[in-house]
Amino acid sequence: MLFQLPLIGLLPDWATFLIAVIDLVIRIAVVGIIPGNRRPTTAMAWLLAIFVIPTVGLLLFLMFGNFRLSRNRREQQQEVDNRVRATLASSDDVDTRFPGADWLHSAAALNRHLGSLPMVNGNNVRLIPGYEDAIAEMAEAVRSAKRFVNAEFYIMSSDDVTDKLFTALEEAAERGVEVRLLFDHIGTARIHGYRGLLHRLGASKIQWRRMLPLLPLLGHWRRPDLRNHRKILVVDGQIAFTGSLNLIERSYRNPRHRRVGRKWVELMARLEGPAVTTLNVVFATDWLSETGQLLAEQMEPPEPVGEMPAQVVPSGPAFANENNLRLFNTLIYSAQHRLSICSPYFVPDDSLLYAVTTAAQRGVDVELFVSEQGDQFLVHHAQQSYYEVLLAAGVKIYRYPKPYVLHAKHFTVDDDVAVLGSSNMDMRSFSLNMEVSLMLPGASIVAQMRRVEDMYREISLPVDLHMWRQRPLLSRYVDNVARLTATVQ
Repeated sequence: MLFQLPLIGLLPDWATFLIAVIDLVIRIAVVGIIPGNRRPTTAMAWLLAIFVIPTVGLLLFLMFGNFRLSRNRREQQQEVDNRVRATLASSDDVDTRFPGADWLHSAAALNRHLGSLPMVNGNNVRLIPGYEDAIAEMAEAVRSAKRFVNAEFYIMSSDDVTDKLFTALEEAAERGVEVRLLFDHIGTARIHGYRGLLHRLGASKIQWRRMLPLLPLLGHWRRPDLRNHRKILVVDGQIAFTGSLNLIERSYRNPRHRRVGRKWVELMARLEGPAVTTLNVVFATDWLSETGQLLAEQMEPPEPVGEMPAQVVPSGPAFANENNLRLFNTLIYSAQHRLSICSPYFVPDDSLLYAVTTAAQRGVDVELFVSEQGDQFLVHHAQQSYYEVLLAAGVKIYRYPKPYVLHAKHFTVDDDVAVLGSSNMDMRSFSLNMEVSLMLPGASIVAQMRRVEDMYREISLPVDLHMWRQRPLLSRYVDNVARLTATVQ
């Protein structure tokens, strides 16, 4: 029975009968309601939870079952998309032509249809694999700001590594630069030193807001595990940074991580050119959602400074489709020679798993870089549950040695295109997180990414299929149980 009441045997017959009828009605209802607009695997996981642990399962579904943002935020996103489309339709400044195969142009058309932002030419993009180097370069760019600085990161922390950047932001605001800062409420609030960060920001002239705040007493409520996972910094509309790095020291201010020497490994990109404006559109959309303020005056694109095309791809529960997943699958199915993937949390849905294994089975050289030891227990074990089928299909898996956490998120297809950003290759990033990715066609940027991949491969440990199949039964059991949770994470 759905409602397991301890005193049900003491109730009158009519009350027991009524509870049984309600129980049956709810069971019939959820079978017809839960599968709506959900993957079959996700629906089955929720139904299994409700039928096996009825009361708890139903309560969890009511709290976490809806992954869409509020109607107001979805309408704001649609309004921004419409504004962007109208502006681009009447502008002569945006050049969407670029060299490349037909399938690349098809992917760019898909991105524009889903996320509204075009492929733009005339950019210069440089990758920054060094953690502290990326923060130092962002601080240097902020120190040169004259008009505005927009910063948006999933996690922020005021510590000895990020202090130089926060100091640069404070000094810029003091000299009259408009400095705006966004951070995910829950992602940042769970970090040691959160109150100190709020105190520092409150004492400055920086305009700051929490993203997706969970403050029920102030009327801010939504599914509690939705996150804004984006990482963006824009300076004067001329320079931008994006990638996988959060604004925090490399051990995430966690004594346990420090004791074992665990540090995060990231990859950021520095951009100049018209793509900076399209990246700023994503920030402006999030700023609008949290403040109601439209930053239309910041949308003038800069002059071209290079020859590289670039396309920004936003995704998340404010969109009707899983923009990142559709792009990733499109590019992976287009691979002919080589596919290199780096993802700290590789927990694919069926479509992505088929795309990757099919690529390997049709002769593409496929390699996957992951961490030997993850920082999230369930996700890491869910990820490991896929290794056998990947290895059997011919995918080469390289595990970045512990205690480091390979947190960079990127992949390359042949010598034609590189993609990097904030998005993992798991169902959370596809459905629950607000993410931003950057698609970069061209052999020059792929060559930059190849050098990063070569560094990973040189120090990583390859996984052997035969040895993997010999791992302890308990480990296999934990992996498989964790896999069941992946569809509802």
